[in-house]
Amino acid sequence: MSELTPPAGPRRITGDRREALHDTATTRQIEQQAAATLPDHTLMARAGEAVARLARALQPHASCIWIACGPGNNGGDGFVAATHLHRWAQAAGGGRRVVVTHAVHDEARQPADARWALQSAREAGVCFSDAPPAAFDLAIDALLGIGPARTFEGPLAQWLGVLRSTRAPVLNVDLPTGLNADTGALAPCDGVDSAPPGPRHTLSLLSLKPGLFTGAGRDAAGEVWLDGLGLPSTAFAAANAWLCGADADPPQRRAHASHKGSFGDVVVIGGQGIGVDGAGMTGAAILAARAALQAGAGRVFVGLLEDDGPGKPTWDPASPELMFRSTERLLDPTVLRGASVVCGCGGGLAVVPLLPAVLAHANPLVLDADALNAIANDPALRHALAQRRAQERSTVLTPHPLEAARLLQSTTAEVMADRLRAAQAIADQFGSICVLKGSGTVIAAPGETPLINPSGNALLATAGTGDVLAGMIGSAVAGPSRPPAQAFKRVAHAVFQHGALADRWTQETTLHLSAGRLAARVKPLD
Repeated sequence: MSELTPPAGPRRITGDRREALHDTATTRQIEQQAAATLPDHTLMARAGEAVARLARALQPHASCIWIACGPGNNGGDGFVAATHLHRWAQAAGGGRRVVVTHAVHDEARQPADARWALQSAREAGVCFSDAPPAAFDLAIDALLGIGPARTFEGPLAQWLGVLRSTRAPVLNVDLPTGLNADTGALAPCDGVDSAPPGPRHTLSLLSLKPGLFTGAGRDAAGEVWLDGLGLPSTAFAAANAWLCGADADPPQRRAHASHKGSFGDVVVIGGQGIGVDGAGMTGAAILAARAALQAGAGRVFVGLLEDDGPGKPTWDPASPELMFRSTERLLDPTVLRGASVVCGCGGGLAVVPLLPAVLAHANPLVLDADALNAIANDPALRHALAQRRAQERSTVLTPHPLEAARLLQSTTAEVMADRLRAAQAIADQFGSICVLKGSGTVIAAPGETPLINPSGNALLATAGTGDVLAGMIGSAVAGPSRPPAQAFKRVAHAVFQHGALADRWTQETTLHLSAGRLAARVKPLD
């Protein structure tokens, strides 16, 4: 594709393939290099036309379109879009109209491209107004994009409040206003809940930004589209992060000459029983074990942290293939070295005295829940965890934001302010693969470009689904020893498939998705 090849149009991001993500600094570098090789205003002309095309596709019968334009180049994209949509409305007739509000207090300080776009819109006869129309069929947010963060006040704050609260569809130009392109943190807007009440679409220009897919980004951005504006692939720098896709690590056909030992053993240690301190977390370990079995492990052993007695489970009627063993037997170094160990699901305080042996011998090891909390509070355990990498022992940590904050000795707010940074910090500090759970789960590892998972939805926000994920990851890393890069990919594949189960559930039924139902639907990962 030559530098002057017209863009092919926007492409919807569906999660069916891996996508490169570029942060603000890298995107600006791409933009500056491209602008230097193209005629004046070319990029803005292409961007605005792309916005107009997508707007027409989203609302082909719109009677009124409101475009909120800011003072920078994002607003310039909006002016170009307004010019195209105004001409379309005139040609279509029927009283269709396009209304533009713009926050340009000093036109002399506008970027040159934005001044050109504003003047072109005026010459085309676009309708400008001091306030949004009382009713509209589509709103276009062209206020800030990846422009510098600012305090929202005056008309800008008022328009942003309307954009966030309207039930009408909203098309965000490049980025929803107030969303951090790099982190997914969303700046507050007084009196407006962060969850959009209506359909949202985002047309990302030139590059996909990490913040669109994690933290508050998924809700704010809605359906994401990408338009590279006709630039050749050689114009793009190395990715700052990657969006996982269904094609990231596709399952392979199992050989006929296989046996249960070919797919590895998984040992699940957890499930503090009600007889220990009244916790009653037995189900957490069983859910993890069921998921590991469903995900394709050759054998799964369960060590429950319960007092021996007539009430202690010795088998699982729903999955009789699971083999229950005493924790003493499973803590044998030979057993730990020969299996993938999942430790901590529902472990409570009872897991603490077992961790030194688990950290010393298990390879690979998946640490979840109470195991993470115990390590966060114990310097000796933190040191033992960090030493595993030097011993070439593979470890996967699966914290939610609060557990991540404890590991980093920070706060949940600090973790959520930059999920990519937090996940990478945990991975580097402990020499482990970190799976930071949440909307847009982040997978990070030392020396690897971080991944963001696009699958999953709010159905996973229920007790036990994290235990299912831990079991799936335990199965993914079971079997023959793998180099770190391959283990990283397999963990990401398990995370993607976990979320995909919830996505398929919403398409097939209206029933609540419990963790037990989720575990039952897990498929072999290879």
